[in-house]
Amino acid sequence: MEAFTDQVSTTHAPPAWEQVTAARRWGMLGASTAAQATSAAMVSGPAFLIPELHRSRGMSLAEAGLVASAPLVGLMLTLVAWGVVVDRRGERFALLASLAGTTVAGGLAILAASGAGGTDGSGQVLALSLTLFLAGATSGATSSASGRVVVGWFPPARRGLAMGIRQTAQPLGVGLAAATMAPLAEQAGPAAALWVPTGLGVLAMVLVAAIVLDPPRPVGSAHTAAAQNPYRQDPFLPRVHAASVLLVGPQFLVWTFGLTWLIDDLGWSAAAAGLMVAGTQVGGAAARICAGWYSDHVGTRMRPMRQIAYLAAATLLALGLAAGVGSWATGLGVVLLAVASAVTVADNGLAFTAIAERAGPLWAGRALGLQNTAQHVMAAAIPPVAGLVITYAGYGWAFGLAAVLPLLAVPLVPVGDERGIG
Repeated sequence: MEAFTDQVSTTHAPPAWEQVTAARRWGMLGASTAAQATSAAMVSGPAFLIPELHRSRGMSLAEAGLVASAPLVGLMLTLVAWGVVVDRRGERFALLASLAGTTVAGGLAILAASGAGGTDGSGQVLALSLTLFLAGATSGATSSASGRVVVGWFPPARRGLAMGIRQTAQPLGVGLAAATMAPLAEQAGPAAALWVPTGLGVLAMVLVAAIVLDPPRPVGSAHTAAAQNPYRQDPFLPRVHAASVLLVGPQFLVWTFGLTWLIDDLGWSAAAAGLMVAGTQVGGAAARICAGWYSDHVGTRMRPMRQIAYLAAATLLALGLAAGVGSWATGLGVVLLAVASAVTVADNGLAFTAIAERAGPLWAGRALGLQNTAQHVMAAAIPPVAGLVITYAGYGWAFGLAAVLPLLAVPLVPVGDERGIG
């Protein structure tokens, strides 16, 4: 196996991963994953309140959609700023500040959802939107900070696996929110449902405070950090960003319209389709872990990322054909939907690990913030564009055309530019 270079260790001190016990290292991974899962639940959870907000609170679907999108907008606008905080103040501080802010904002959202202050109608739409926007904005540190904890405390030959595990936080957070918030909102109202991500924030904050330590980093001034700007050294990071943006498009297409395809075209019940989609979340989590392990085994992040791009293109093309053909290919299409749901998310941890490793301890926070921001922009663009394609051409064309995105990503993946790779 080819060796990775490491930018965190120095010749004057033992590597970071030798300065703590294995139990503490894996504990920090668990706490970081919990923090990221909290952010995922807070940002994605309000979408599961839409039926109740529409039915019992009298909101139009557009108003309920505005409430649900507010935390995502807040997150997108603050990711890079939180990355700067991580780089300058450290991972522990950023995680605790972010979780504390998310918990407070979640509490304010609970008050708004309960009608505190006499808000109703359009006033409640505004109050919920603002408080959930704040919740999303304050949650933005968890992604870059938890990624830095993994890269800082795990040896290079184990980082792929560790980051793959950390990347399961998103499907875990979304899955938990889907399983709890919708029924709670139906039975006890949206305010009760919002206690789920708010309570997770409290639990994650306790775990981080008890377990997480800042990884060692070079002591340098702002001038030193500017001089080490990895974006000025070579095009490696911009190429990874660009490839990741293209690869995340199919992921959100499958997440957004897979359920609708099962119900509208195949005639599944909502309950059966929901169980199917929940199962794909488990497959996606497993795919991220396997991809990370494989990258450690072969000694490269970029070659597996390019291989996944080819596999995603082939799977989406086959899914498009199966969805377009119709009845006799229905069973194959369902299988391909499950495969696509796993394959299209498998590259996420590889890109995050490679970016943090190349950016180094003085720039990783900002680099990961840029990575997340760019991916969220693509994620926001996919639903309306794919919706138009589906409306005028059908699901088969939407899935099939999406295969173009990973094919465009293939030449952008900087396979030959990884440091320390022969």
